[in-house]
Amino acid sequence: MNDAPPIGRALWIAGARPRTLPAAVVPVAVGAACAVGEGVDAWWRAIFALIVALALQVGVNYANDYSDGVRGTDDERRVGPLRLVGSGLAPAASVKRAAQLSFATAGVFGGVLALVVGPELFVVGALSIIAGWTYTGGPKPYGYLGLGEIFVFVFFGVVATVGTTYVLLEEVQTLSLVASVAVGLWATALLVINNLRDIPGDTDAGKNTLAVRIGDRATRVMFAAMHVAALGFALWAAFGFGRWGGLMVVLGLGQMIQAVVDVQKGATGPELVKVLGLTASVQMVSGLGFAIGVALTG
Repeated sequence: MNDAPPIGRALWIAGARPRTLPAAVVPVAVGAACAVGEGVDAWWRAIFALIVALALQVGVNYANDYSDGVRGTDDERRVGPLRLVGSGLAPAASVKRAAQLSFATAGVFGGVLALVVGPELFVVGALSIIAGWTYTGGPKPYGYLGLGEIFVFVFFGVVATVGTTYVLLEEVQTLSLVASVAVGLWATALLVINNLRDIPGDTDAGKNTLAVRIGDRATRVMFAAMHVAALGFALWAAFGFGRWGGLMVVLGLGQMIQAVVDVQKGATGPELVKVLGLTASVQMVSGLGFAIGVALTG
């Protein structure tokens, strides 16, 4: 695999897994929306927060590609998005460098925010990068222990959403905290579908994801419960804090119902790739709809 020839831009983009990028965009949008009406002047900070979130997401994707590839987890049974190292399309060292460059980009822009807002952001940023790399990298990757969902919920839900509001207001806001639970559940649902699809291959490779640990049926129930809970927290944020525009979260209800129905009917393999797309659509449509509505009524 290390002798693979250089690859083109299209394959690098595919390897970055664009379908997962809503997990970076939505929390920043929601976090920024929660700050509307609170006297924010330095909106450039939200742009920097978005760059940090996107760089972290891409970094995690490349790091996961590299680590799973060199461990042999991405074998011929995998039916999900393209894996650069596992497919032999890119040298492992090149994918590793891409991950490091992405994390470095997040570090630079996050560092600027930390200098402006406070040193506590250096700690949050360092923990985010370490968590991103050790998800499937290092001697004891926690993603192989069934803890990946916790990482996604915390860092692409609570930290990214509340953190965006924090860099704008320089305080922790309750509305943002409640909304971050919905955001985190949407992001985690993406990982759940990936892990549900990969149960056969992950079992063979010894990758004990949460889906492998609790089994196919329980994972399908968990997926549905996450969507219901996400909708509930979004509605709580809308009703409980007078941000009625947050009701625009229902714009993604159709995709949510379709995704849940497909999973409960027993979708497998390539069918779950379609569900992955639906789940990303739920996150993007419901999340951005919620963010726009909250901002308009801020």
